[in-house]
Amino acid sequence: MNINTKYFGEVEVKEEEVVIFPNGLPGFEEELEFVILPIDEGGIYHSMQSVHKEEVSLVIANPYLFFKNYEFELDDQTLDTLHIERPEDVAVFSVLTLREPFSDTTANLQAPIIVNKSNQKGKQLILTNTPYMTRHLIAEGGDTDAHTE
Repeated sequence: MNINTKYFGEVEVKEEEVVIFPNGLPGFEEELEFVILPIDEGGIYHSMQSVHKEEVSLVIANPYLFFKNYEFELDDQTLDTLHIERPEDVAVFSVLTLREPFSDTTANLQAPIIVNKSNQKGKQLILTNTPYMTRHLIAEGGDTDAHTE
């Protein structure tokens, strides 16, 4: 199927590439279907694009590329909602806030996006009682220890 995207124009995607968010995302509760499209050749940055609304796209990245000590537990509700059975089926992404200069770009570590790769179900998890915040610098020279910001 073809979808209209915010950053790439019209793109052809396979039905099996669509990630279903049964409850939508905070702020986009009506958007239930997204695709994750690579932005750069290195595969570090991705666009999480709504299948139905061209203007709804979030820039995301694997937080472990920037924050080696980032950790949290998945609660039972998330495990049940996404039908997660094996750790290797889980992909974790953080929403980035792009800034000028790029060295000021931040990652939201308080609300990771969890995707079960085996069934393409996703959820944005809101962490509570955590040291993580919505803005952690990703750039070299920024805060590399996610626990200390």
